[in-house]
Amino acid sequence: MLNLSEIKPNQSIELLKELHILTRDGKLNQDSRRKLKQVYHLYQFIEPLLNKVLADKPELTLVDHGAGKSYLGFILYDLFLKSHDTGHIYGIETREALVNKSQELAARLGFGRMSFLDLSVEDSIHSPLLPARVDVVTALHACNTATDDAIRFALHKKAEFIVLVPCCQAEVASILNRNKNKSFSKTPLSEIWRHPIHSREFGSHLTNVLRCLLLESHGYQVTVTELVGWEHSMKNELIIAKQHGSPRKDARARLEYILKELNLEELHERFIY
Repeated sequence: MLNLSEIKPNQSIELLKELHILTRDGKLNQDSRRKLKQVYHLYQFIEPLLNKVLADKPELTLVDHGAGKSYLGFILYDLFLKSHDTGHIYGIETREALVNKSQELAARLGFGRMSFLDLSVEDSIHSPLLPARVDVVTALHACNTATDDAIRFALHKKAEFIVLVPCCQAEVASILNRNKNKSFSKTPLSEIWRHPIHSREFGSHLTNVLRCLLLESHGYQVTVTELVGWEHSMKNELIIAKQHGSPRKDARARLEYILKELNLEELHERFIY
């Protein structure tokens, strides 16, 4: 068991137990320490964005898309919103059981400015239960195309900041594999993904490249970095996008070129809009 001094002094111990970051007897083991390190490190990136929003306006709205068990939303509320008189966090998740559990936990902890909604992507975009515009959209380890769903939602809601930690990007790799023979006859670049392990890794990398170009084509300034050291998690790429109003001039053209060159044109609707 490890030193509990690693836990932030204003952190709810009850919350950490509910999220299984602490054991029921209040101990912190190696696996829990790894989870805590990831969440705290992500919080260090998000906190300045929340402060920036509140410096410019009196209210803050954050949507955690593909929230799962809402680890991130609860941590953000506990470490930030709890000490502010304003702000609301929405968790969007399609699994009703997880939504119900999060609602119960928020009520038990007295986190009154949290809402959890069982909504599809399309429903979340148009639902009257969510504001017409939101300030921050997050997606932590939203699996495969769920990260793209979060981006689509954020763009529709004109979010000022988008924070993504993608996970399990399998769609692009599967299309690369399916079109492999056609690609061999078209371009020597197909050697990059000829072997299955390269298809998987290149497909994952390419997915995030396409996401960044999509965000840039909609006027976002994009920063890509590591979340934590690779020894803590292999799902480690952090994408932070800030709206600055001027689309990168060649972003859409480069998106179209990549999709055409790599035989991924069936993804046109997902990445170009």
